[in-house]
Amino acid sequence: MDLFKRKALSIGVQSALVASAFALPQAIAADEASAEDNGKLEVIEVTARKRVENVQDVPVSVSALQGENLEAYGSAAQDIRFLNAKIPSLSVESSFGRTFPRFYMRGLGNSDFDLNASQPVSLVMDEVVQENPILKGFPVFDVERVEALRGPQGTLFGRNTPAGLVKFDSVKPTQELDGYASLGYGSYGTIDFDGAVGTGITDNLSFRASMLYQTRDDYIDNVAPGFEQENVLGGYDETAARLQFLYEDGGFSALVNFHTRNLDGKPIVFRANVIDAGTNNIADYYDEDTVMHDAASRAIQNVDTQGGSLKLEYDAGELVYTSITGFESAEIYSQADVDGGYGASFLPPELMGPGLILFPAESADAIPDHSQFTQEFRISSAYAGKFNFQTGLFFFSEDLTIDSYSFDTLAAGAQNGFATQNQKTTAWALFGSADYQLSEKLKLTAGLRYSNDEKDFVAERLQGPFGSGTAMGTANPSDSHVSWDLSAVYSLNDEMNLFARIANGFRAPSIQGRILFGDVVTVADSETINSIETGIKSDILDGRGRFNATVYYYQMDNQQLTAVGGDANFNQLINADQTTGYGLEIDSEFVVAENFFVTANMSYNSTEISDSDLAVAVCAQCTVTDPLNGNGLAILDGNSLPHSPELIANLTARYSYEIGAGQLFVYTDWSYRSEIDFFLYKSVEFEGKPLLEGGLRGGYQWETDSNEWEVALFARNITDEQVVIGGVDFNNLTGMINEGRFVGAEVKVSFF
Repeated sequence: MDLFKRKALSIGVQSALVASAFALPQAIAADEASAEDNGKLEVIEVTARKRVENVQDVPVSVSALQGENLEAYGSAAQDIRFLNAKIPSLSVESSFGRTFPRFYMRGLGNSDFDLNASQPVSLVMDEVVQENPILKGFPVFDVERVEALRGPQGTLFGRNTPAGLVKFDSVKPTQELDGYASLGYGSYGTIDFDGAVGTGITDNLSFRASMLYQTRDDYIDNVAPGFEQENVLGGYDETAARLQFLYEDGGFSALVNFHTRNLDGKPIVFRANVIDAGTNNIADYYDEDTVMHDAASRAIQNVDTQGGSLKLEYDAGELVYTSITGFESAEIYSQADVDGGYGASFLPPELMGPGLILFPAESADAIPDHSQFTQEFRISSAYAGKFNFQTGLFFFSEDLTIDSYSFDTLAAGAQNGFATQNQKTTAWALFGSADYQLSEKLKLTAGLRYSNDEKDFVAERLQGPFGSGTAMGTANPSDSHVSWDLSAVYSLNDEMNLFARIANGFRAPSIQGRILFGDVVTVADSETINSIETGIKSDILDGRGRFNATVYYYQMDNQQLTAVGGDANFNQLINADQTTGYGLEIDSEFVVAENFFVTANMSYNSTEISDSDLAVAVCAQCTVTDPLNGNGLAILDGNSLPHSPELIANLTARYSYEIGAGQLFVYTDWSYRSEIDFFLYKSVEFEGKPLLEGGLRGGYQWETDSNEWEVALFARNITDEQVVIGGVDFNNLTGMINEGRFVGAEVKVSFF
């Protein structure tokens, strides 16, 4: 750690301590005052420990998004990437667009673009883990709450959670008639509709049906000489639905969940040499509405996912028995002009551009067959005394087939390469967690989990591009691990809790076998992490304010890293001896006045790779700033992790004014993330600039006898700030750009 980083963290910690010291007398003063009991913050309930709890009582660094914040972030038909920088220590990116989000938490993530990529941030949807990266892209609609649990979550949630997890809970059926319908229209002919309806069918049975439909016109023109075509990229049609039935009889309940998604669209837009050499500036030629591709007409992205779950629960009084059975499947085909330009260096200059294109790169990846089965059974206590526990077992099975294709762009896209992968994964675990109220103010929690993981993998190249011939590789890694955690919550007073947590987690062995352009199947050994964190959770200003802060430090051994690109369109897995990280996270929200609500959150994350022998291949044309070894590989020792911004900050504010039978409102949100490196090595061109994005929403709300109505105008990225957010390094200075300004209007009715 250098001196500057130490000072930055020190300042952050001191700020948190000063704020908490200020919060305590304010809270006491507020208790003594005779303020009216209105305008207070609502209690946020989370299920971070698989039981409903007040977020202020949970000894975990957790943030929750719900209500208007979720609605505003999702405006403009946003996909799940809207979570990027909206929660402390959480960033999200993708080189596939709407279909394959990659999550990073406290700097830990995986930039691998293979459809078999393992990630250290898990995603759980309605209590079912979504393991394959395509499953993680399911749209966010009719969702009650999004929770981000930071730090290892291995005890209750198992393998592949060493960085944390993101948890989605949809709105559940009730006996009451309620629902909503929301319709928006905006830039590029975008239509965004989602709605839900639910009610009781009998005295014991209720249902809820939810639906989403989003569409956008192709608006990007291809202006490459000889390939001119209007409105060829940028559009999509997406539908998703969820149907739930809930049966309740005394202490027994059964919840059935069916969900499906279909996307017919275009992949993310790759732009050749969109970065000026020797800088990380966007090239002057860039125009959001045009590209210069020689394969744009063949770009396509189709996704189909289906799934279902059955949750059975019986409350026997002091013990609650829960069974959750889940099934998921996914299919995808995505083809793109990866080099982002036209022509090649061996053709006349007028047949190549923009800039130097070393060779054409057009490829596709597909999942023709996938199935995932999960089963969890647990027993939880509800004793009136000092001791409570939960224990259970978990089983996971996945069968995955991946096909990869290469095409000869200069021969009108004729297929010239094909490889396939098949992986079967079986995992199981036994887990337990116990709480003990040691005193009136101090509560301890301890957890333990044994996990076992096995994979059987085979990859085969049946058609080799560029005359590379056939190849085959296999791998059969397996491992077991005991994860654990120990935490304590101390109630300083009725308004403030102090907590501390130490936890261990692991990620099971991973396999990279995309051998379309390479001959090696690589295996990364299990990574393990030990993490310690401590913080405060405080309700202040007589319930009109909330301030939570956490400081943490972790050490990860054998971190799984992906050497993406470099000298070829090929990924390889490597393990780093050790990675360390430390930081600060702050969540706060305040009722400034009865009609004025503000949230302010931030995080500081520092990461460092420690491995003097670790080195990777570098880009074809960029300016590498890392030292190189004798083989021309970049030495990674001392580097921070890719896509790991040191600073994330976000702010929301809502002001309303009563007029007539309703209220006018204005809502704004701003998110910032500092600069990031796109790859494991450091280079001038592939360092992403800081990104500040703002949203604005204003409208009118009113009620009738049985309906609530809202009409609103909104804008996303209102400053129209655009930067390079990702790169492709094996060919040219290819980059991807964030979306520019989007404006629209929306009408919503809620009925009850």
